[in-house]
Amino acid sequence: MIKKIIIICFISSFISISSSCSEKVGLQPLASNTTVLAFGDSLTYGTGSSVNNAYPAVLESLINRKVINAGVPGEISQQGLARLPRLIAQYRPDLIIICHGGNDLLRKLDMKQTKENIQRMIDMARQNGSQVMLIGVPEFGLFLNASPIYQTLADHNKIPIENDILGDILGNNSLKSDHIHPNAQGYQLFAEQIALLLQQSGAL
Repeated sequence: MIKKIIIICFISSFISISSSCSEKVGLQPLASNTTVLAFGDSLTYGTGSSVNNAYPAVLESLINRKVINAGVPGEISQQGLARLPRLIAQYRPDLIIICHGGNDLLRKLDMKQTKENIQRMIDMARQNGSQVMLIGVPEFGLFLNASPIYQTLADHNKIPIENDILGDILGNNSLKSDHIHPNAQGYQLFAEQIALLLQQSGAL
């Protein structure tokens, strides 16, 4: 049976490698016939660019594994949690890389509930034998720092996290299409950083 993956972003030198990419947290190597399913909302779907330039499409060419774009624009974490079981059953992933919760932040929903929803996504993945990687989503304020829930979740679950790349991209006007979405160049950098984290974590 072909092994497969679900994902929840190499990068140019002007963006520093995130210190949040934990060198102590590893992943099992991914077989060359693994399929990657990028799981998230509009940041995964590629809003602000074309589907061909969205980060899942770019990532596929970088890591030579099949990458499925499972982003749904406008989705909140509660809806994502409800959608995830069907994707797990369909793709039987080896790895889920989760990039979710941005719409919860924009709508100022209860972040305690958002954290619980993402924790349940992680639990669901592990119960089905999937590895997990997490992408931190920034709070859309002056400094564009990732919400603290993401690092807390990564530390608690001992999973790799890329916690800075989205904030770096959205803090650079040349890399974004609007105030919350990258453009094609931004998505390219997003995908390069995910590929780098996969390499650092031992998955590639």
